[in-house]
Amino acid sequence: MSTAGITENLQYAYWVPNVSGGLVTSNVEQRTDWGIDYNVKLARHAEEVGFDYALSQVRYLGSYGANSQHESVSFSLALLAATERLKVIAAVHPGFWQPAVLANLAATASEIHGGRFALNVVSGWLRDEYVKFGEPWLAHQDRYERSAEFLQVLRKILTEENVEFAGDHYRIRDYTASPRPAVVPELFQGGTSTAARRNGGLYSDWYFTNGASPEVIGEQIAEVRSHAESAGREVKIGLNGFVILEDTEKEAKERLREIVAGANTEAVEAFRSSVKEAGAATGDGKGMWAESSFEDLIQYNDGFKTGLIGTREQIEERIDAYRKVGVDLILTGFLHFDQELQRFGREIIGHDAGRAEPARERLLVSGAR
Repeated sequence: MSTAGITENLQYAYWVPNVSGGLVTSNVEQRTDWGIDYNVKLARHAEEVGFDYALSQVRYLGSYGANSQHESVSFSLALLAATERLKVIAAVHPGFWQPAVLANLAATASEIHGGRFALNVVSGWLRDEYVKFGEPWLAHQDRYERSAEFLQVLRKILTEENVEFAGDHYRIRDYTASPRPAVVPELFQGGTSTAARRNGGLYSDWYFTNGASPEVIGEQIAEVRSHAESAGREVKIGLNGFVILEDTEKEAKERLREIVAGANTEAVEAFRSSVKEAGAATGDGKGMWAESSFEDLIQYNDGFKTGLIGTREQIEERIDAYRKVGVDLILTGFLHFDQELQRFGREIIGHDAGRAEPARERLLVSGAR
């Protein structure tokens, strides 16, 4: 089966600011609050203006200037309770969760919240988190092999009876969860390395990747989907992007210059040092942040690289370029979250919905699927 083709119905997500410090490591003003009250209001507004997903960050230590953080799973459940349509993805670390326990939690959350709970499995890049928790810090390849087993165990327990699994990291013996969820929680997996691409294609419903150009993303998508095709399955692609939407290109570029000029140099350099365990630790140099400049790291998932910076028309053109290489979801971040998320919803998501039918007709005429 082929998973290639132009994305017809693009979806949109936003980063939940459940970690202090905002989405850029800069001393520029960020009118964003990491508390629950602000985030409940933000989730409701996101739902109103057309966002499909929200992704709660996972962090247990202060890093890149973010000194405080709320735990991702419990925070996600609170946002689900406050909304009706929005799907909420909780990021989790293998090594800190036992996958069978997490599968049972996810099954219950799915039943309570109408199938809107999802998990994002992140293999970990911050060594100090594991050291402080007394957990072993594995080499890059080993971390992704553990994640591969973690994803397999989650899916088996969520979908099968009498589960047996014997891996290097996890073992399950004749276990059946009851009840299993009517709607199986979607499994996301993040990364850019060769190992991440393999896991994304073979075991995940969604592959999340850092920001990059359409050409670079297209190459990643081809590799991920080749793994999926080899296993007779399909996978969707999510792309991170930091949004600066202004009335003029000049205003948008000036906002970016202000963010970069206000960079917290000490925090960015500390982040750069920490993430050497990610990109630079891979054998082929394809890991996250392997080719990120100082400016790129100010938005800690390479969000500037995606180029969602400019007028509505410019951002729509850029989004269309990603749609053409097969991106299924844009994961957005903002400086002043509530204000700018709502504007993006009204001007980009709302306008995109109005363009969906003509776009679908163009695809059919061109023969793309």
